[in-house]
Amino acid sequence: MTLFEELEWRGLIKDVAGEDIKDKLDNEKITFYWGTDPTADSLHLGHYSSLVTAKRLARAGHHPILLCGGATGLIGDPRPTAEREMITKEKLAENLAGIKMQVSEIFDGKAEVVNNYDWFKGYEYTDVLRDVGKYITINYMLDKDIIKRRLETGITFAEFAYMIIQGYDFLWLYENKNCIMQVEGSDQWGNITTGIDLIKKKLGKEAYAFTMPLVLDKYGNKFGKSEGNALWLDENKTSSYELYQYLINVDDEMVIDYLKIFTFLSVDEIKELDVKNKEHPELREAHKALAREIITDLHGEESYLDAVKISECLFSGDIKSFTGKDIEIAFKGLIPFTINEDVNIVDFLVNGKICSSKREAREFVSNSSITINGEKITDLEYTISKDVCIDSKYVVVRRGKKKYYIGIYE
Repeated sequence: MTLFEELEWRGLIKDVAGEDIKDKLDNEKITFYWGTDPTADSLHLGHYSSLVTAKRLARAGHHPILLCGGATGLIGDPRPTAEREMITKEKLAENLAGIKMQVSEIFDGKAEVVNNYDWFKGYEYTDVLRDVGKYITINYMLDKDIIKRRLETGITFAEFAYMIIQGYDFLWLYENKNCIMQVEGSDQWGNITTGIDLIKKKLGKEAYAFTMPLVLDKYGNKFGKSEGNALWLDENKTSSYELYQYLINVDDEMVIDYLKIFTFLSVDEIKELDVKNKEHPELREAHKALAREIITDLHGEESYLDAVKISECLFSGDIKSFTGKDIEIAFKGLIPFTINEDVNIVDFLVNGKICSSKREAREFVSNSSITINGEKITDLEYTISKDVCIDSKYVVVRRGKKKYYIGIYE
């Protein structure tokens, strides 16, 4: 299987530009680029599919350039429905630094990272119009899908001109970095072809590109989104445990597709997992492989093993083996309550609003429905003190089978 054939098998090819693109990918060593605007200080799981594809090309011997859009980020890529909110130059610089570090870590420092602000900061407006605008007609721009969708509601000139800036990026990289190919998500096709056309009109040369389908779940939602919140690649924003929980629970129908897109497992390995997923879906071996490959690539094997440990301990109720850090990760979404002094279990449950009354608290304890740090409590005279806390600070309370609360001893 050639590189291009494998990309097709993995479902990573949607649109293609350039008649001999297959030959370029399979038989030459070329420079290509993928770009993103620094709209946040971290990339998210939706970006990761593109980064994995870029890394796959790099492993095949091609040279990757990762473009962080310091210039395009000041404007914002047009959205289908409404204009993006402008971000300050200071925030943009902060985001840029975070993404550069992230990309460097993902590529083990082997990817070239550039910022398009570096070639736009001294580029005068009239020169842009002469050097770029002269080659792009209004009719051409109006024919782009993203522009068509915004005409009824209105689009500012700033967003309208975004494709000119991104098109010039490709031209600049072609001339200065010998970058002949762009690789992006399919939503960037209009901007990509603008760059290809600009290179052809100005230089009389051919450029290449392919886009990847946007990764969606079975309901058509973007992969890596949970109730509107992105799953960030930055471990400080989204822990490995949170990633693990998301990945281990992806839909059975989609997990093999995700293994093809997001991992470097071989064709044979994925086919074997496909068989296991169909024959014994309850074992979730494909899901576990997906979580292992993504988390290990992003955060390292130790973080992956920690995520597995937290998950297994929560499932078994073995809270005693947790550290304070484990507790903060596992129960990130819970708002803790404060413990100021040693207190009887009944009063503790009422003070923490775990039970609505002392009568209810006594019932829960007597019925063996309360566990403290993994230990079932049935003694109504039990005292909560620093001695029973994890790291002399944390009290993990479980009421019933699934309801958790966190107390912090101060």
